Amino acid sequence: MGKPTGFMEYPRRDRRYAPAGDRVVHYDEFVIALTEAELAQQGARCMDCGIPFCHQGCPVNNIIPDWNDLVYRGDWKAAIDVLHSTNNFPEFTGRICPAPCETSCTLNIDDVPVTIKTIECAIVDRAWKDGWIKPQVPERRTGKRVAIVGSGPAGLAAAQQLARAGHQVSVFEKADRIGGLLRYGIPDFKLSKTLIDRRIAQMRTEGVQFLTNAHIGAAIPVSELRAQFDALVLAGGSEQPRDLEAPGRELSGIHFAMDFLTRNSKRVQGSHVSDEDFISAQGKHVLVIGGGDTGSDCIGTSNRHGAASVTQIEILDRPPEKEDKALTWPDWPNRLRTSSSQEEGCTRLWNIATKEFIGDAQGRVKALKYVLVRWEKAADGRWRMEEVPNSEGELKADLILLAMGFVHPVHEGLIDELKQGSGLELDARGNVKGVTDGPNAYRTSVDGVFCAGDMRRGQSLVVWAIREGRQCARAVDEWLMGQSDLPK
Repeated sequence: MGKPTGFMEYPRRDRRYAPAGDRVVHYDEFVIALTEAELAQQGARCMDCGIPFCHQGCPVNNIIPDWNDLVYRGDWKAAIDVLHSTNNFPEFTGRICPAPCETSCTLNIDDVPVTIKTIECAIVDRAWKDGWIKPQVPERRTGKRVAIVGSGPAGLAAAQQLARAGHQVSVFEKADRIGGLLRYGIPDFKLSKTLIDRRIAQMRTEGVQFLTNAHIGAAIPVSELRAQFDALVLAGGSEQPRDLEAPGRELSGIHFAMDFLTRNSKRVQGSHVSDEDFISAQGKHVLVIGGGDTGSDCIGTSNRHGAASVTQIEILDRPPEKEDKALTWPDWPNRLRTSSSQEEGCTRLWNIATKEFIGDAQGRVKALKYVLVRWEKAADGRWRMEEVPNSEGELKADLILLAMGFVHPVHEGLIDELKQGSGLELDARGNVKGVTDGPNAYRTSVDGVFCAGDMRRGQSLVVWAIREGRQCARAVDEWLMGQSDLPK
């Protein structure tokens, strides 16, 4: 804990953003950090709550009270050691995690939780700046070879843990750069890619081999990897987007959100994207369908393009401004949240269902026809949607971005090859089937093949991917060596 009376003496204070008008003209990070003295006070607010419910909220089981106390006492070097004991990449989670730990904080009962995410980010940023983070090269090599398909957070976490255990690890990435969703799916203004490059350099020194433009199941058969490596980890993510089948879906100007974001990120990071392939929002009336993080990223990117207007629609009810803590705490509540991108300029509409995409004479979308809906709970407890009579309308749009999430990993290629050739089993949702505990933890139905992250659990958070990558690494190490010293 921090100072016994700190939570009564110091108000909650968090990082701020640069003004919206200043930040929408570039793709750099725009968060204004707290000073070291302010961070010490925030660490002091961590109270002796007996049961630290923040542990429940944190998927990687961060030892939050310990490093809060260390920051309060000024022992930053010890703080990074504690932080790294549970999280390989706190500079990622300290920027893009929604912080369920803060939701679970005891002080959140009064809406003033400890600024856990801010302190986490400050610890790792300070550690990098002062040169405390060094490669951890294993003292011995096992001679075992592990292939990891996918270089997102799950694949990277598994790779680093397995390399530190002494295995020879090769990471295969179908894109031209390492990072998966972190690299091209998350805009640079939320996560600077220099942070990824810095970790990759560390991991190379630790012995990890990275191979880009290596599309397993397409350019390289899975069978080739299975013949050359002792174990195979599938960490390719959940990339099959949820589509919206409605009349007019074939019109030009309607795109999946990730296509829009990826092409923009490639340009920002210096890769060539032709004008023909690039999706520009400049001067357009942009309509984002879907109210999650991906939709929010589309809003921020569209504003930086210079969109004429940005509207975001959601089929669900508008969430309440404030949750009922007696019913929800310490769990993640359903309440209205406004992202930094939405603050930059966006009209948000709820209870809207798409009926039709309307096009012009050239076959380009020009509007969306919608109907208002309402949700009611049926006798069996399930929510049911019904259309509101006489509520049809149109929204002007010449660029529509579908940001409705992802249904499962792409099956074509890698998964189909393993399914047809080796009997790989999928669950009812189309994800790779597997459990997270017991003797078969993270194993698939194919001997020697493991799976972690969104490819196994479905679309989720970066912090969950890191957790699964770490735990999967232990399962692989145990399978290869008969026992493992890697953390659970």
